Order: sequence, then C-alpha cells, then structure tokens
Amino acid sequence: MRFVSGEATRRLSAAIADEDASLAGEEYRRRAEQIVRQVLDEAAQRLLSQGHPVLDASSEQEVTRRAVAQVCGLGPLQDLLDEPEIENINLTGTDVWVRYADGRRERHPPLVSGGEELVALVRRIAAESPAGERRFDPAAPILDMPLPDGSRLNAVMDIAHAPAVSIRRHRYRTTTLAELRSLGTLDDTLTKLLSAAVRARRNIVISGGTNAGKTTLLRALAADTPDTERVVTVEDVAELGLHRDRERHPDAVALYARPPNVEGAGEITVADLVRAALRMSPDRVIVGETRGSETVPLLNAMSQGNDGSLTTLHAASSDGAFTKLGAYAAQSSERLPLEATALLIAAAVHLVVHLSATPTGDRVVTSVREVVGAEGQRVVSNEIYRRSRSGEALPAAPPSPDTIDDLAEHGFDITHLLGSNPGGWTA
Repeated sequence: MRFVSGEATRRLSAAIADEDASLAGEEYRRRAEQIVRQVLDEAAQRLLSQGHPVLDASSEQEVTRRAVAQVCGLGPLQDLLDEPEIENINLTGTDVWVRYADGRRERHPPLVSGGEELVALVRRIAAESPAGERRFDPAAPILDMPLPDGSRLNAVMDIAHAPAVSIRRHRYRTTTLAELRSLGTLDDTLTKLLSAAVRARRNIVISGGTNAGKTTLLRALAADTPDTERVVTVEDVAELGLHRDRERHPDAVALYARPPNVEGAGEITVADLVRAALRMSPDRVIVGETRGSETVPLLNAMSQGNDGSLTTLHAASSDGAFTKLGAYAAQSSERLPLEATALLIAAAVHLVVHLSATPTGDRVVTSVREVVGAEGQRVVSNEIYRRSRSGEALPAAPPSPDTIDDLAEHGFDITHLLGSNPGGWTA
C-alpha cells in the first residue's frame, strides 16, 4: 500500500505541476482515485505477467480506499494527529519524531518516501487551508498555518538541508490548578495563591521557555474565572480554546490573527485584535502570547481598568520578563522610551509567574514575582515565591501590604506563604 500511495502522490504532484495548478478539493480527490486505480491496474498486470496472484475485488477496494486517504486530506499525517497523547510532530525529509504529553520523544517510521513527496503533501494541505489558500514554493519557502483540528503547521523548503515540517498539537483539554498540583507543577501553597490572585483580578504574566507549559497554566488560571464573566481571548496561534468549554466559559469570544493572503492584503495582527477586544465589553482580556506590537496595547488595557487580564511571554526568568516586555514595547509603533515602559509595566502587571522545565520533561513553577513600582528604567519587584526545579521551597521576599490584603480578601492565608519559605522572609 505504501508503494501505491507514494506512486500516486508522485503522479499527482506531476499533474499539478504540468497540467492543472488549480487542482484541489473534490477535483483533487477524483484525480487521486483515478491515479490510484491506474497504479493498481499496472501492478496487477505485472503480477499476472510474472505468474503471481492478484488482489481480489474486496482487497483492491480496501487498498484503494486507504491509498486515497493517504494522498487526500492530511494523508499520512492523519494517524498521528488522531493519537490524543501526541503533542508535537516533527518531520525532516523521511525522518519522523513525535513528542508525547508526558514528555517522551520517540522516532516514528517514515511517512513519505522522500523530500519531494513531503513538499507535495504540504502544498496540498496549504491549498486547502481553513484560513485561505497559502503558498509553499521556492518564492515562499516558509509556511505557517492552522490545520482543521486547530493544530499549527510550520514548514520550510529550499532554505534547509531537507524539507522540514513541525506540527504543534492543541488538545484543548480543560486544565485546572488542582490537576497541575497533582502533576507537581504547583504545590499546595502556590495553588491557593494563584487561585486567589485570579479571583482578586490580578493581571498575571506567565513566563518561561519553549514547551515549559505556559499555555497549560494559562488555561488552568482561566478555569478559575467566574462563569458569569465575559472573556475575550486573542491569539496568533489557536491554542487556548476557552470558548469550547461552555460550562466554565459560557460567554467567551476567541479572536485570531490572520496573515496576508497571496496578494499581500487582509492581514489582521494581534495588536489589531487587542484593540478590537477592548470594544467588546470584556470582563477579562486574555492574550495567548505577547511577543511584539501587541505589547503596548495590552499593557494599556491592563492599566486602564481591564484587571484580571492574562498572557504568556517567552523569558528565561521571572525578572527577565520585564526586560522582554521593555524590548517589545521599544520595538512597537509607539516607540516608548525605557522610562515610560517601566512606568507602564508597573501600572499594568501585578504578578509574573515563571515556569521551568526539568531535565526529565516535567514542568514546575519556580518563581512568582510581585510588581511594586518603577525606578527610572527599572521595574521594581519582589520575588514572593521561589522553588527549585526539584521542588524544594526556597527563601523569598514578603509581599507588599496591598497584595497581602487583596489575596486575603479572596481566601488566601498569608501564613501558608510564610510556611513555604524556610528560614522566614528575605529582603
């Protein structure tokens, strides 16, 4: 069957290149069925000429069905996308690696016969993108697009030693702080602190490296928002899926950025969506990831009454999150100087929660930093919670009186935080 699907893919690629560049959708499927039958007929003739038996009618029909499935839709990727525990799929030429939700990374048998077949597969998927047809060719060798199930596909050709595809899965499973506690990401003290912070409508930035679990923690924090609130989420890549959980978020609107079309028109940026979200009467605005021109609009939203906002940020430490925000603000169209940026961050952000990935693939919150003000170009903060990657509680600073009062008003006993810091408070 692999030979049949591989040969059909090769012939379909040639048909698209040489005969009909617009071949797509149902017409593509009909052409695929025609070519698969042709390949099977040729194979049967070879077998007969060599005195070997051929497939019976039912077996040939099954091979045809499977081969067409391989060369239409998501083709050989579909089986991996149907596996619920797979989070990431990486293909480089014929090499296939997958990463599971528990952190395991395993090699998988090849899905294509070579780079040419992989490029043909991506081109076909791009032609049927739910966000509109996308190019993937030597003039546009980098492709980033959503798949129908919400996964994100990134592909490159010509600029790498071999065509490469990366798919990031988003299972949209509702996660709670209690579940993260059971996994060891949080301890009891931090679970209670973060829950109280969400109910107290603190603006929270979740920082960490790639695959540190930032989006998962964001979902867990959002799960603690009252179901009476109107939540508007803004994302470049569809990851959160809060609107899918109608029980916890009955009034949720999901906004997605859009790249320009093949004519270069129609782009909608995350910054555009943040501004639009503020006109939609939200109780909370949640930005999936802050990494560019949306930084200043988001900070303005946080500082102008939209308390309880949440976002994630790539940073190496909780303190480094302020440097990243400052750099993004300086690069935005507003071109804020560092002093103004520090003041804006101090007015907008209440807490930074930092996630670290352990060598074994576990995710652990290792720092919580409270913003207390700004001095010149520097954001002033207290690290009110510290934890080693192995789970050991470390000495930290006391929260400010205002933070203590806000958390206590929403059910957090400050003595729990004191107890989690052996040796007492440090300045």
